Amino acid sequence: MAENTLIDVKKLSFERAIEELESIVKRLEDGKVPLEESVAIYERGEALKRRCEDLLRQAEARVEKITADSTGEVSGVEPLDVQ
Repeated sequence: MAENTLIDVKKLSFERAIEELESIVKRLEDGKVPLEESVAIYERGEALKRRCEDLLRQAEARVEKITADSTGEVSGVEPLDVQ
């Protein structure tokens, strides 16, 4: 885990961030981590969670909805409203 803390969370891909987050959750659930280390990896987990949420929001913003005309033919694309 020590080498992972050197990697800036903001530079991680979604896949790498979620993988590390899952590892942290597993370690915390096992309950075999000293208290001080638990707090440190929990804080890193929070940062990883925010990174994943940010990357998902960015991906959603890029998704486009395909539009069709009255005959069912594709007529273009428009931004997808994910609200």
